[in-house]
Amino acid sequence: MARPAVITEEMENFAKKIVKEANTARELRVGLSILIPKICDITYSETAKLLGIGVATVVRIHQNISNQAAGNATPKGSWGGRRRQTLSLHEETQFLAEWIENAEQGGVLVVPPIHAALEQRLGRAVAASTVYRMLARHGWRKIEPDTCHPKQDIDAQEEFKKNSQRHWHKQPSKIS
Repeated sequence: MARPAVITEEMENFAKKIVKEANTARELRVGLSILIPKICDITYSETAKLLGIGVATVVRIHQNISNQAAGNATPKGSWGGRRRQTLSLHEETQFLAEWIENAEQGGVLVVPPIHAALEQRLGRAVAASTVYRMLARHGWRKIEPDTCHPKQDIDAQEEFKKNSQRHWHKQPSKIS
């Protein structure tokens, strides 16, 4: 049998206040996730089906309301973030500094050496996609080669155009 919802008077009063002051559907669902099981005497899973949310969400809402009603307000957290980061953003910036410096001077940013250096720094193997995501986080992207080389000499090109032969003659081949 499913676990019954345990709701205290403080939780019920807190939920009534939330429902009364609700401005969004989400806030209304939070309050109703407490009041419905209390009034109808149903389980978490039945409440979740009624409200169109997951059972884990109902349980989490109950825990948050229970903490808030008891005066143990927990700071509102976020589910986002880089939970499996290998380096912090600051450490990544320091790690990429030497390659970015070379790339800004007209060099090419190549992933395999960066990948090898990252594995050496971490002391374990990581996927190449880790390096690509790191570069993307710091504003680097794969671009097509430009139409001109960064070290081109326009004066030398113009000189070549002016002084080169107009017609190229083929040397007759010797037949033996």
